[in-house]
Amino acid sequence: MPSKKDPRLARAGVSGFNKPKRTPSHPKKSHVVVAKEGDKIKTIQFGEQGAKTAGKPKSGESRKTTMKRKSFKARHGKNIKKGKMSAAYWANKVKW
Repeated sequence: MPSKKDPRLARAGVSGFNKPKRTPSHPKKSHVVVAKEGDKIKTIQFGEQGAKTAGKPKSGESRKTTMKRKSFKARHGKNIKKGKMSAAYWANKVKW
């Protein structure tokens, strides 16, 4: 029996579950992901549009950017630990 594609994937415009995608036309949120954990599925929009933080720490990164990254992780640590079904998890993984 062929598995039917979930309509949430098409609506969000992503290629599969747990694959974040940029949303440049969204007024507030910068990314969208259709998160799946076990048999729970949830569409999550996350990240601030235009935030200058994206990517992993770079060598030669300014102290200000390093502290900004550290503050985000400290501030949202509890929510990041909630796992794939939280926006903070995805923001941490993709943007910080």
